[in-house]
Amino acid sequence: MADQLLPLRRYLSANLVALTPSGVALATLHWTGALAGRPALVAFLCIAVVTVILVQRYLISLGRFARFVGELSGEREPVMPRLSFAPATEELATAAATLATGWRRQRASIDNLAASAQAIVDGLPDPLIGVDRQRRIVRTNRAAVALLGTIVPDRDLSTALRHPELLATIDSLLATTDGNYTGPDQAAVALVLSGAPELDVMAHARRLPRAAADGSLALIVLHDTTALRRAERMRADFVANASHELKTPIAGIMGFIETLRGPARADAAARERFLGIMAEQAERMRRLVDDLLMLSRIEQHEHARPAAAVDVGRVLGGVRDLLQLKASGRKVTLELAVDPALPPAVGDYDELTIVFQNLIDNAIKYSRPATTVRIAARPLGPDRLAVAVSDEGDGIPAAHLPRLTERFYRVDNARSRQLGGTGLGLAIVKHVVNRHRGRLDIQSTPGKGSVFTVTLPAA
Repeated sequence: MADQLLPLRRYLSANLVALTPSGVALATLHWTGALAGRPALVAFLCIAVVTVILVQRYLISLGRFARFVGELSGEREPVMPRLSFAPATEELATAAATLATGWRRQRASIDNLAASAQAIVDGLPDPLIGVDRQRRIVRTNRAAVALLGTIVPDRDLSTALRHPELLATIDSLLATTDGNYTGPDQAAVALVLSGAPELDVMAHARRLPRAAADGSLALIVLHDTTALRRAERMRADFVANASHELKTPIAGIMGFIETLRGPARADAAARERFLGIMAEQAERMRRLVDDLLMLSRIEQHEHARPAAAVDVGRVLGGVRDLLQLKASGRKVTLELAVDPALPPAVGDYDELTIVFQNLIDNAIKYSRPATTVRIAARPLGPDRLAVAVSDEGDGIPAAHLPRLTERFYRVDNARSRQLGGTGLGLAIVKHVVNRHRGRLDIQSTPGKGSVFTVTLPAA
């Protein structure tokens, strides 16, 4: 490594300091008469030449030492320079190199510990957020990013969770008076996170005894209670709705059994007619139970988004073939149009089959005879696709449209039951579409027909 030129001012000042004692001594000897002027001058010039050479070498060694110490702060360890003219400096360089090596090991150990801590935090199944004394976000894990989206660090917690009750709770945990905390050190808050679908979350917040290395003073853990709450609601809904729907067919079957045991015991014609009605009611109960079980299974994992790529054109073709016989029986024509540029959808093949089977089956049931049910699939922008099922039925009054996807809701109860409907088809469609992070739009014109459009994310 080439030595850089020394600054002239530093070089001159160093030589001046080194020569001053010799100059003062020779001047004193000359003034006292112990040394003549010419020998004193020659001696001073000789001393000056030697001093200049030694000072130059010494300053070069100091420069090498300074550059070596400066390079120690880099990632790579520099080569120890030769400092033969400055033994003390060489000892300092050796000590500095040893210190730098130890510091690098310490930093590597700290970096490994920080990486391990973050890996552990990222491995937690529940979202975690750490905030500092000013309620700014300083740490998150992967589960938090997956739930809330990208979280910008060093921003207030309200930018990620806009829930006044939670923010007030965190403020109470961090509140101090004269340097002492005045509130509790932990709390729990129930939240509802908006989205499709909505999520029930229990936020557990805890204040740490002291701030962590990253500045975290309070930790917030979000525990998803959606499945638990949904199970509770499903049980309540099942008891209320299923008991209501099953009451009529069960009462009818019991009445027919009593009649067959009594007045119609020997009436063969009545027995055959009653047994036929009982079979219809039993089939109705079977369909109802099947739909309830299907709806229950879908709701159990509605919050878990499917990730497979599904050929929607193939799904629609299979459903059309399945329902072709039923459509022919009502003299309804099924017309399928799939755009050649239709991308695959992100979803579950079987569940999407259930969605379009329900929509197309409804369109066939409620269409007028000798009409056409049209199924059209097309891309919708760069990352979405849409499937529209339209019929030429009597249409649905606008007042009923917002409630069509409610369980057991029917526009015409008598007609729905006559056609074999359970009142759960569109509820199943809604929950499957929600699980796929899609959207269901319903448009209807009384007297002209209805259009049900499902929008899904493209793979």
